[in-house]
Amino acid sequence: MSNSATDRATIPQTLWAARGRHPGPAAEDVVRRTLGRHKESGDIDDFAEPPAPDDSPERTFEARWRAGGTVTVRARLTLVPRAGRPEGQEWTLVAEAERPWDDAWPSPATLFWPEAGPAESAEGAWDHHPTIAGLRFRQANALPEDDKETRRRLKDAARESWCVHVVVHEAMTPGEQGRLPLARLLPPGLRHRVMEHRAAPQQFRAVNWALKDLGVEVPRGGAVLLPPDPAPEDYDGREHSVRTVFLDGAEPTGLVAALRHFVALPRPLPRGAEEALTDLRENWTLTTLQEELERQRELVAMYADALEAMTKSRDLYREAAEQAHQALAALRDAPAPLPQQQRSGARTPAALQQLTRTFERLRLTAKGPRPAPAPDGPPTAPGAPGTDGAGAMEPG
Repeated sequence: MSNSATDRATIPQTLWAARGRHPGPAAEDVVRRTLGRHKESGDIDDFAEPPAPDDSPERTFEARWRAGGTVTVRARLTLVPRAGRPEGQEWTLVAEAERPWDDAWPSPATLFWPEAGPAESAEGAWDHHPTIAGLRFRQANALPEDDKETRRRLKDAARESWCVHVVVHEAMTPGEQGRLPLARLLPPGLRHRVMEHRAAPQQFRAVNWALKDLGVEVPRGGAVLLPPDPAPEDYDGREHSVRTVFLDGAEPTGLVAALRHFVALPRPLPRGAEEALTDLRENWTLTTLQEELERQRELVAMYADALEAMTKSRDLYREAAEQAHQALAALRDAPAPLPQQQRSGARTPAALQQLTRTFERLRLTAKGPRPAPAPDGPPTAPGAPGTDGAGAMEPG
């Protein structure tokens, strides 16, 4: 696993991002119905479905709401059919707030997707991991019994940086409450950005063997967060290890603290997230009247700057052209050149020098600043006498 930073931009603290997979054939219908219900209830201010190009299989949905009643949030969900699969769509969801994200705010996932409903129904099957089969956001995903398969799964999970992967070890076989996923006990803003991997009591050694390559280990009866890839320079896995996690239905305070610390790290944006965020910012269609007015003002200012630059360029070219015409006129009025033998040491006519300088300015106007011209002066006459006295007369 890479431990060095990359050139990717860091995750803004105003951003909430996740991606997953809906295995059914009608994901867009589920999203439309869910957004419609939330608009009727007032949970969101409005939503839209921007038209897609005729040859694009993607479907895009936008929604805006006010988190905490005052903070505007803009969100965009994109559905893409799975390559080579007759059914199922992968989804990407990015939401950006006007100020740093508060994990007490509602999860954007539950404003586009239904939070309740049977897990395998069309209304509730949206929470599958996009690339690793068998993983779901709202479940305690049991690690495979095969040690090598466990190692492979955790390695694959570590490369997936859209969500936070947590490995929880059961110190003893839990009761009914303990078998429920911990995600239901997390703050809403963290709930659908965390993937829980559950290790049975007898898997303690096997899971730490699998985690060895990642540089972390899970305490017995505790939990550990898989490190990001690439990890920040000052990353310390011990800060994201929880010694004890009680599986009795109580709030896992230690795990919540570790998760909050983790998501606040200056981590690089996941692959594809930067493009999704840029698309949200630059191609947003669900604008208010005030936002549209401000956008038109920005366009007017941009066009005014461009027009001013064009006008300045035109004036520069006009001035240079006038100087060129003056130089040509002066050259026409100059006397005829002398025969070759009579002008071997003559200087270049002043009109020709002026014309040359004018055309040089014309050439450099568009390319950049003109270098300073060399000083004009007569060339050194060849064969000038020296000072060594070679021409002195000899005494008679």
